[in-house]
Amino acid sequence: MLKKQVNEMKENVDIGIELENRKGVVGILNMLLADEYLLYTKTRNYHWNVVGKDFKERHEFFQEQYEKLDEMVDEIAERTRQLGGLTVATMNEFLQIAHLKENPGEYPSDMKMISNLLKDHESTIKFLRKSADECEEKYNDMGTNDFLIGLMEIHEKMAWMLRSHLD
Repeated sequence: MLKKQVNEMKENVDIGIELENRKGVVGILNMLLADEYLLYTKTRNYHWNVVGKDFKERHEFFQEQYEKLDEMVDEIAERTRQLGGLTVATMNEFLQIAHLKENPGEYPSDMKMISNLLKDHESTIKFLRKSADECEEKYNDMGTNDFLIGLMEIHEKMAWMLRSHLD
């Protein structure tokens, strides 16, 4: 599935990054897009299904988080297109290449929801850190390196917010 998005690159994008390098970066961005969309969906699910004495606070907190993730999803897709690539854009494609996993049929407590989201953000941070280095060192794409570092910093802040609810 990802092969099509990577192999059908626009060749007339002349931005100082070789076609094969852009293909590598687009592969990274599509995997990230899948993870971000899955995390967005999980956070939205928790927003809808949270219950308990802290309902209002948690409901609003999850909303703030999924709104930030929604912005990030759009920026990742646009970065992919800027490089001449196609984006994965269906739930089926997302689930095939995402590193993160769903928990269908589970309706955990609010604290377990927070713990689950924290683990996903930490996993995403590790992927972003590795991928940012790869974009610069292997693919000679400092722009995407910088872009991924910016996303990593947002995830680090979101993880800190989640972690603060658990302390």
